[in-house]
Amino acid sequence: MMKNIDTKVTLDAIQVHQHASTWEEAIQIAADPLVSKKSIKPLYIDAMIDSVKKLGPYIVLMPGFALAHAAPSSQVIRSDISVAVFDDPIVFHSNNDPVYVVMCLACTDHVSHVKRLQSIAQLFLDDEELVSKIRTCGIKQELQLLLSK
Repeated sequence: MMKNIDTKVTLDAIQVHQHASTWEEAIQIAADPLVSKKSIKPLYIDAMIDSVKKLGPYIVLMPGFALAHAAPSSQVIRSDISVAVFDDPIVFHSNNDPVYVVMCLACTDHVSHVKRLQSIAQLFLDDEELVSKIRTCGIKQELQLLLSK
């Protein structure tokens, strides 16, 4: 499923059993590992949130799942992906609410950005139960194993 390097999520970029009061906070939490890993600068988180404020909840790609991202910029140090699973529903004001899984995508250039978006979309199209499976993972290692099949 996720063997492609374009969609690989490292253990230190996975969070489970998270809690957020707002969609903005959910994006912040989901993106925090990318800041810790020095893959992105904190301003990239602001860019992801601003994109949703400007364009609407387009990042909620399917029921329960949001793919937070913004245009490639100097705020992205290296291309990377993180994922956070929330115990409580997050409302993005989308037809696909509520959201429980927020994945963050950061890319250094437009070509890899489009390629990774397509890879992630294909991953979820190939397994329509993937969001449910992700939500049942109790520990980070379990989620990493699921995403690397």
